[in-house]
Order: sequence, then C-alpha cells, then structure tokens
Amino acid sequence: MAEKTLRITQVKSAIGRQIAQKRTLEALGIRKLNQTVVHLDTPQIRGMINRVAHLLEVEEVGK
Repeated sequence: MAEKTLRITQVKSAIGRQIAQKRTLEALGIRKLNQTVVHLDTPQIRGMINRVAHLLEVEEVGK
C-alpha cells in the first residue's frame, strides 16, 4: 500500500507574520515564496499546514 503524499506550495509571503508562523514554514522545509515541497500525509504535517493554511496551497498526490 503506497502512502499518500502532499504537495505544499507557499503562495503568500511570510513578511510581517508571527514568528511561530515563520518557524512552521521552515519546519515544513519552505524557505522561499512559490517553493514546493512534498511530504507524507501524517497528522503532524496536517497540523503544521493548518497553522499556516492561509499562506499555502496544498494538493494531495498519489494514493
């Protein structure tokens, strides 16, 4: 059974955001605007995405 993955892209700037939100983006591996990273769909990753959902675009990839 293949794991479901998420393609996460930052679409809005982190300038002027709270430090916790900036650190959450860094924890996801996102350093620049329009950068895309791929992570396994886990509860921990989903929690981080929920904290900064207003800055991200998320697509489910694979099954």
